[in-house]
Amino acid sequence: MSASVSEAPEAPEAKPSSRIPKVPFWAQIIAGLVLGALLGWIARSQDVSWLKETLGQVGDIFVQLLKLAVAPLVFFAILVSITNLRKVNNAARLASRTLLWFMITSLIAVAIGLAIGLITNPGSGTGLTPQDGKLPKREGSWIDFLTGIVPTDVITPFTELNVLQIVFMAAVAGIAALKLGDRAKPILALSESVLELLQKALWWVIRLAPIGTVGLIGFAIADYGWDLIGKYATFTADVYVGCAIVLFGVYPLLLATVAKVSPLHFFKGAWPAIQLAFVSRSSVGTMPLTQKVTERLGVPKEYASFAVPFGATTKMDGCAAIYPALAAIFIAQIFDVQLGIQDYLLIAFVSVVGSAATAGLTGATVMLTLTLSTLGLPLEGVGLLMAIDPIIDMMRTATNVAGQALVPVIVAAREKILDHTAYENASASPIDDPTGTRTEDEKVLVAA
Repeated sequence: MSASVSEAPEAPEAKPSSRIPKVPFWAQIIAGLVLGALLGWIARSQDVSWLKETLGQVGDIFVQLLKLAVAPLVFFAILVSITNLRKVNNAARLASRTLLWFMITSLIAVAIGLAIGLITNPGSGTGLTPQDGKLPKREGSWIDFLTGIVPTDVITPFTELNVLQIVFMAAVAGIAALKLGDRAKPILALSESVLELLQKALWWVIRLAPIGTVGLIGFAIADYGWDLIGKYATFTADVYVGCAIVLFGVYPLLLATVAKVSPLHFFKGAWPAIQLAFVSRSSVGTMPLTQKVTERLGVPKEYASFAVPFGATTKMDGCAAIYPALAAIFIAQIFDVQLGIQDYLLIAFVSVVGSAATAGLTGATVMLTLTLSTLGLPLEGVGLLMAIDPIIDMMRTATNVAGQALVPVIVAAREKILDHTAYENASASPIDDPTGTRTEDEKVLVAA
């Protein structure tokens, strides 16, 4: 008796595609960096004022579009993330472990920043004087930080983009929704829909990142020039080296020893978010992509949807640990102020406790003023660093976002809820739509 085997129908012959090959997103970003640097150099060397102004406007529009979505995105992301914890076993344990690892990695980062600053003396030999500094437009103090958590009304935090107050209101709303139980389901369903809508709109903005890169990099070079960078060469190098040590030294070590997973697979999976953070200089703007790559690395969606939004507003190893440590030493040397061991301990304390003041937005001025005011250093020192801020903020934000993906992986691995198969199969391919919703045409393009 012979078994009958049905033959599979022959596949139709593939027709050559007439579509233009899709340029990878990372290649678009690199092209934007190169083009921006070239245009910035032309604008400065040839004194082309209209080109410099255009580059500045292009960069400003891109940043404004990112900020436009920040307030509602943070509110609904935090609210939904807190309520999603009800779907996770040991939610309180996961939340506390996440916060603990945020603090541990921040302490390591600030220690590295202090060590590099003490070894290199970034403020020596710069030619800068106290007269070169100016008071910042926006300051931070412990009184403002503590009293500023609770808003006076529900509208002002959104209009003035006070992210810390938005986080507070979202956390209260999320906890209240958990207490209400089934009665809060309509509100939660609406919140999840609004969050998806915001993430979709934000992704359209993210797709403009190559154009925004041209403007941001081009204007920075046209306005500041390479000569200015030379004055801050040691400080700039310190920030990049410090962030690189944390990013490519500390993080892989923690992954290998604490989580017991391959660091290479982590960087392959998280790379799309890291490169976007480098260009956009916004942890919150990168948040939807950070959450998707974290899920791609095998972290359960319910836990990732809590840890990543929480980290995007409070987990800042670059902006709130390495940078203020180096900046405090730099400014103290410019103003000829001697720092003691108690000052270095204060820097570490501020970095761990006050990191929420950075709020996931571009720049870290508020965190720096908070650090300087705590140490009693002149706030005019902030003005010394404003010119170089766009250059160093790229590496700071990339480090921030990598840490925001790292901690959920570590916690998930230690709590034995990490999908190791997904982690080991994570690829460096870009995530074309963090919302997970594509049109039919988009699906064809991705398949191509």
